[in-house]
Amino acid sequence: MAGPGFSQDLRQRQTQSLVLAPQLRQSLKILQVAALDLRSVIQEELQNNPTLEELPMEGTSLEQQSEERERDNLNRDGEGPNETPSQSNEREQMDFSKEFDILTKLDEDWRDYMSNAGGAQPFTADDAEKRQHFFDSLVTETSLQEHLMRQAEMTDLGKPAMVAMQHLVGSLDDRGFLTQTASDVALQTGLPLDVVQEALKTLKAFEPAGIGAKDLGECLVLQLQAKGRGDSLAARIVRDHFTLLTRRRIPEIARKIGAHMDDVQEAIEEIGTLDPAPGRRFADDNNRVVVPDVTVEDDRGEWKIILNSDYIPRLRISNTYKEMIAKGSLSKDERDYVRERMRSGKFLINSIEQRQQTIERITREIIKVQEEFFREGVAKLKPLTMTQIADAVGVHETTVSRAIANKFIKTPHGVFEFKFFFTPGYQADSGESVSNTSVKEMIDELVSLEDKSHPLSDQEIVAKLQEKGINIARRTVAKYREELGLLPSNLRRDYT
Repeated sequence: MAGPGFSQDLRQRQTQSLVLAPQLRQSLKILQVAALDLRSVIQEELQNNPTLEELPMEGTSLEQQSEERERDNLNRDGEGPNETPSQSNEREQMDFSKEFDILTKLDEDWRDYMSNAGGAQPFTADDAEKRQHFFDSLVTETSLQEHLMRQAEMTDLGKPAMVAMQHLVGSLDDRGFLTQTASDVALQTGLPLDVVQEALKTLKAFEPAGIGAKDLGECLVLQLQAKGRGDSLAARIVRDHFTLLTRRRIPEIARKIGAHMDDVQEAIEEIGTLDPAPGRRFADDNNRVVVPDVTVEDDRGEWKIILNSDYIPRLRISNTYKEMIAKGSLSKDERDYVRERMRSGKFLINSIEQRQQTIERITREIIKVQEEFFREGVAKLKPLTMTQIADAVGVHETTVSRAIANKFIKTPHGVFEFKFFFTPGYQADSGESVSNTSVKEMIDELVSLEDKSHPLSDQEIVAKLQEKGINIARRTVAKYREELGLLPSNLRRDYT
């Protein structure tokens, strides 16, 4: 009997939870990785799925690959189009030959069998050994984005905040600094600002310390806070006297902060032990080669979209396995195993094709909005949100976010990250929309053309932009100038 104040009973409660099937996870991964990384993802599946085989890439177009997949689908699970169900059942009831007993072990004997099976691509045991040695020689490092999203999965962030986290992580540069503000992300995603700020606060608590900072000063302060030194003299120097710190004005810092010069020197030495670019220790940032996933070319006044398929293996379902199913010589367990592997292989092939189609559709919609950019350059970049593209393509905005993650597009004006084309902006007096990237370009141009003996102040830049019909606050000009790495006017003056 239960004690006083306690009761025991059984109750049913309905709850909703989102569980991603392994195949769906794989499909999302294929959508998200860049072309250069996709090959390793596919090679991993090739290792795990014996019914998949890779064909030569030379001289084969995407259209030809698509036609081959359609022909393969006509013979689903190895059953011919003219085969009756009774014929199929008869084949399934036939005794299983010892010749195919390797289905349960898939070792080198299977490789020997494949080399004698008369297939288009003989695959000997020696070939298998060489291929395995190749795979064993590959070293896969964790990217900064993967490292951070793994930490995010361990938090109790809600779904909207997790979407914001994905955008914030995607906006980090090679140092681990943010390239977009919380307001920018809120405008792009349509999420409430407080949700984005919650995600940003969480991101700044992740390892390595200093990730998610807006600039070097904040990065150093975050690292000191992580060490429990947030109230130290070093933190005060970085937070309140960063400009003097960069010039190593030790006497002036000591006077302003009211500390002994030896203590200031010791604090600066502590600051010197911090990492100014915590993101660069990860794989994505170590000598990474940028390979465009898409090339956009002007073809007689029309824009031609060329998808990069150089790193995408050409796959098909092995005819050998189809024949094994068709002969009906497998036991039920063996037949079920082969069919499951074949379905998994077909899902992978379809996922790759769907990835390419999604990227092409997104690129086409970007061109529609940003055509002036493609013709004239960065100054003509227009404001664009992922929601706009998602609505036009007919997918969720998180799909757009995944599809453009870690991907680059080659344009007549250079190679850009896909996310470069998604930016909030301003409404000019003429009614034309102008992106903040274009405004930054204008500021950079104004400073480059200024009289160095009388450089433009931030307020004078505001006035110049107003002449162009762009109404922008002085503090915003100051922020953009700092993001461009431009010094204040008093430090740009040439006294010679």
